[in-house]
Amino acid sequence: MARVSVTYENHIAHVTLTRGDKMNALDREMFDAIVEAGQDVAASDARVCVLSGEGKAFCAGLDLASFAASGDGDPTARLMERAFGDTNRAQEVAMVWRRVSVPVIAAVHGVAYGGGLQLALGADVRIAAPGTKFAIMEMKWGLVPDMGGMALLPQLMRSDVLRLLTYTARPVEAEQALTWGLVTEIADDPLAAAMAIAEDIAQRSPKAIRAAKRLIDVSESEGRTEVLMAESEEQAKLIGKAEQMEVVMAQMQKRAPVFD
Repeated sequence: MARVSVTYENHIAHVTLTRGDKMNALDREMFDAIVEAGQDVAASDARVCVLSGEGKAFCAGLDLASFAASGDGDPTARLMERAFGDTNRAQEVAMVWRRVSVPVIAAVHGVAYGGGLQLALGADVRIAAPGTKFAIMEMKWGLVPDMGGMALLPQLMRSDVLRLLTYTARPVEAEQALTWGLVTEIADDPLAAAMAIAEDIAQRSPKAIRAAKRLIDVSESEGRTEVLMAESEEQAKLIGKAEQMEVVMAQMQKRAPVFD
């Protein structure tokens, strides 16, 4: 059974987790399918991507029964392997969306637990339905987050909140998650809201949008000197060029811009 579908329309990529009968729980096949979907989007001409899950939940985390049944033996080699540059396969499930050069918007409903939360964290923006539950669930099983969460969570929330959620594995609803930084905004229909944002972004300068994502990535990982230089370098690639001038002319003529 297919684990993920990818569709393209009006420069928007829509990636859907399609294991709805299992609350989109992550098994090994789904790991591979999500990473492949991210690579597919990265190689496409999409200007923005929406990530969602079918059925009752965005993603309930790892399918523990599936992993137990696989009988892999000692997991150390699998965990320590850097199969995708700086990540192993499980980490790439989340981090592939940071490698995608265009914005990624996650539409989250039901639950986003453990690996499902870390998958959502890989998106640039998270839109959640009211009452959606989020949890750093790994401590429930005597584990720690290991799918990119600790590379992403400190950028979003205070250290004391991160520690509380990690130590207790306590689920929090979207309203609290919004206050603590896990959620960007709450919408009754998160997929519709995500698509509306995607449609807006798809009308913006594709080169400027990609430059903005690169620049934000630099700003979150480098020092002041590097960030200031990156600002200048990215702007120099845009200012006065054909695409930027088309944006200016479209604004002046009160029309939609046309990009090659």
